[in-house]
Amino acid sequence: MQKHKLHIIKNTVIAFAMTLFFACKSNLKDVKQIGMSANDPVGVSDSINLKYTDSGRLSANLISPKMYDYSNRAFSYSEFPEGVILHLYDKNDAKTTIISDYAIIYNNTDLIDLRGNVIAATPTNDSLFAEQLYYDQTKEWLFTNLPATYRSKGYVTSGRGFDSDKDFKKAEILGVTGQFAVQE
Repeated sequence: MQKHKLHIIKNTVIAFAMTLFFACKSNLKDVKQIGMSANDPVGVSDSINLKYTDSGRLSANLISPKMYDYSNRAFSYSEFPEGVILHLYDKNDAKTTIISDYAIIYNNTDLIDLRGNVIAATPTNDSLFAEQLYYDQTKEWLFTNLPATYRSKGYVTSGRGFDSDKDFKKAEILGVTGQFAVQE
C-alpha cells in the first residue's frame, strides 16, 4: 500500500512538472515588448552619418541630426524628423546633394521619401526644388508626382512631376507648365 501511494505521488509530481514545462514557452520577442508601446520606436539616434558603399566605392552618404528606428513594425522604416542631407556619388565621385526638412527610409522597399523644402543640387550646378521627392536606392532613381521646378543652365522649367536618374543625366519635368517664348 505504501508503494502504491508513493507511486501516485511520484506520477502526480511528474505530471505537474511536465505541465509547467510545456506551458512555459520561450518567446524573446514578447519579453522585449514588455513596457514598450507598439507606437514607440525601438531606437533613437542622434547625429547620424550613414555611408553606403558599392564594391568598396562610396555611393551615398546620409546625414541627419536625429533618427527614430521603427524596425519593430511589420513594414519597418526609419524616420528622420529633423531632416536629412543626402549625398549621392557617381562613378567619378561627382556629388549630387539633396536636402529636406523630413525623411523616411522604408527598409522593405529601399525607398527614401524626402519631404518639405526638398532641394537637389548637381555637380554641374543644376538644381531641383520640390515639396516631396522619392529616391529608389535599388534603381538609383529620383521621382515625384508633385509640382517641381528644375533650374539648369539658362532655363527654368516647372511641372507637375519629375523623373531622373541619380546623376540627373536623364532628368525630365513631367506635365510642363508656365509661359514659353516661341519663335516663328
